Amino acid sequence: MADQAGSSAQRIRIGLTGLAAAFIIVLIASAISRSSRDEPLNSAQAQAIANAPSEPLAELGVAPGAADSGNNSSTAKR
Repeated sequence: MADQAGSSAQRIRIGLTGLAAAFIIVLIASAISRSSRDEPLNSAQAQAIANAPSEPLAELGVAPGAADSGNNSSTAKR
């Protein structure tokens, strides 16, 4: 019975080592694949990213946004 317990522990250890090796291989392949797809941004793309909205939840109407000074309704009624 003791021999069987050692054998199952060894099988578990080998299985976990195989899973870890497969994970590392996929991680390395993903990093290599991603680095080959990354292209430098041109000026138009960089400007579009810079002008991106800072409050996407407010645009969707999910969360209240910060009050804009030009869009303040209390000063417009005066």
